[in-house]
Amino acid sequence: MEVPTPFEQTALNSIILIAIGALIYAALLAKQVLREPIGSGKMVEVWAGIKEGANAYLKRQFKSILLLIGILAIILYASAALANAPFSISLGRAVAFLMGAFFSAMVGYLGMNMAVQGSIRTSNVAGKSFRDALRISYRSGTVTGMLTDGLGLLGGTLIFILFLKDSPEVLLGFGFGGTLLALFMRVGGGIYTKAADVGADLVGKVEKGIPEDDPRNAAVVADLVGDNVGDCAGMAADIFESYEVTMVSAMLLGLAITPFDYKWIVFPLLVRAIGVISTIVGTYCVSLWPESWTKGNAFKAMDFSYDLSSAISVASTFFLALYYAQDLRVFYAVAVGVLLAISFNKLADYFTSPHRKPVDEIAKSSNTGAAPLLLSGLALGFESTVWVLTVIAATIVASTIFFTGGGPIFAMYGVALAGIGMLTHTGNNVSMDTYGPIADNAGGIAEMAGAEEEKKRALAALDEAGNTTKAVTKAIAIASAVLAAISLFASYAESIGAGHTITLDIAEPIVFVGLLVGGALPFLFSSISIRAVGRTASKVIEEVREQFKIPGVMEGKVKPNYAKVVSIVTSAAQRELVGLALLGILTPIAVGLLLGEFALGAFLAGVILTGQLLAVFMANTGAAWDNAKKKIEDGYYGGKGSEQHKSAVIGDTVGDPLKDTAGPALNPMIKVINLVSLIFAPIIIKFRENILLTSLAALLLLIVLAIVIIRSKKEAF
Repeated sequence: MEVPTPFEQTALNSIILIAIGALIYAALLAKQVLREPIGSGKMVEVWAGIKEGANAYLKRQFKSILLLIGILAIILYASAALANAPFSISLGRAVAFLMGAFFSAMVGYLGMNMAVQGSIRTSNVAGKSFRDALRISYRSGTVTGMLTDGLGLLGGTLIFILFLKDSPEVLLGFGFGGTLLALFMRVGGGIYTKAADVGADLVGKVEKGIPEDDPRNAAVVADLVGDNVGDCAGMAADIFESYEVTMVSAMLLGLAITPFDYKWIVFPLLVRAIGVISTIVGTYCVSLWPESWTKGNAFKAMDFSYDLSSAISVASTFFLALYYAQDLRVFYAVAVGVLLAISFNKLADYFTSPHRKPVDEIAKSSNTGAAPLLLSGLALGFESTVWVLTVIAATIVASTIFFTGGGPIFAMYGVALAGIGMLTHTGNNVSMDTYGPIADNAGGIAEMAGAEEEKKRALAALDEAGNTTKAVTKAIAIASAVLAAISLFASYAESIGAGHTITLDIAEPIVFVGLLVGGALPFLFSSISIRAVGRTASKVIEEVREQFKIPGVMEGKVKPNYAKVVSIVTSAAQRELVGLALLGILTPIAVGLLLGEFALGAFLAGVILTGQLLAVFMANTGAAWDNAKKKIEDGYYGGKGSEQHKSAVIGDTVGDPLKDTAGPALNPMIKVINLVSLIFAPIIIKFRENILLTSLAALLLLIVLAIVIIRSKKEAF
């Protein structure tokens, strides 16, 4: 079948309209939120400073990576041209890369600004109406969710319409652009927010015994700015690239299925379009559920809506599979993916909610000091990793079983469809995640402005749910990274096998070395990012301590120099950006040149395995420590200011760079590495015969990587 059928052409046009509809819905929600009053007085003054700081940071970040993005666009053009691709494909890959990067940046920038607007309005109505506070905070986050849905679906579909059977080469550029920007924003925002958070908490809460977000603390504005640049902009870009890459991987494998049929590519796009519609219904209902159902629990309201969206998507996909694809196997694979996402909601809630036994046990362990609390949190993180991996493994097995007898490409296509199903409700996922920092910022604004206790209590309840929603979204993002990476891995295996099935023999020493190096890389990546947070946090602590010595600061008569701390964390975040990105981009190329394409395949397997395990462990451990601290602050096990509380703050600050910097940054890192390998595999194979050229190129890459590692250990101040 050389061209899509009339039905498929109509369907593709409808998908474009649905993607545009998602963007229109985002605009309407933004208009609704912006109509809400922001209040007046001290809260607005505090908010204005946060807004200014967040935008200044992102503008500086975009400027710092602009040159690298331009260079990579040229390299991507050359990568296709050197592999003898036609000019239109080579140019298309470079343009798609820029489009993916631009869309990812837009989602982060616009989503962050909408979150900033939502936080002040949430703070203004909190204490008056739980329903209104939830509606404003969640719909502010939904703007980001619908931007993710709309732009991701629009970009992938347009590329397919323009290039049809040649679209895989171009789609690689689109996915790589979104993934790379997500890596930049995740790493930079994560270092910024957690260095400020750790410094603010250790000096403010532990040493001085003052509340969180107290205006006397010089790091508090940087902390609140960090919530926006890390948790909003960073996570929005992260989920956007997951949305892109799962779609790209499904389309790549759909195009590889023989005999060729456009339905294998159009079907996942239609599933995504259905997901947009069901997401609109679900997200709009969050603030409409009866109080008797939600009982004032924001997470329950979101969970109900997620289940509603899931039911709509699963039912619609069944009819799509029955009447269009005429193959119920594709329905089963998508349904398993949706079930996987629902399972992560429940697992994350169980392991990170302060109302569940695991977090309560961590909080209780604070009675005997910080060490038992840390050990309890570590044990929880290790256990949760096993259950998450079990669910992911079961999903992969089930997806493969559905396509038994269809060959390895069909089996991997089933896994890719599970990834499509899991991120069908990306709008819900991003809405839930962005809700967290909006509620957190709203509480910080109220605290800094000295708002009434009723308002602060209402915002604390919203923030508590936010920790769980962020843990849910991180779990889904991590799992999507694994499923997308496995699908990309299958595409890589096909590319190096020239269309034939290949086997990676790990009994071969060189191949096994590739597996070992791949398994080690996530640890090195995490080490550099955590070290950056720790080093910068130490500088923040020193600065905050010095400012507390200024006469009048502790008494609240003199305003601390917030800008000084903002400058410290901004410089540190920018310093680490390019180095960590180079680690993800250059390492797979170096491994391929030195050890060969089969060892590179094993390298990818190692990265996927340990990257997923580490990411889940760090995300859940950090979230559990954070909510254990919040449970103690609610009056349990000693309450605020007690020795138990001080122990919990230590656990929280140790967990901060795990859950908000290193862990989430592993998601885009895994996909960057897989996409780079897939893009450059043909060149590696082509030039490995020239031993001198290959050796010189590999040596140059190793020198650059060594410089990155050495530089990461040096003081920046």
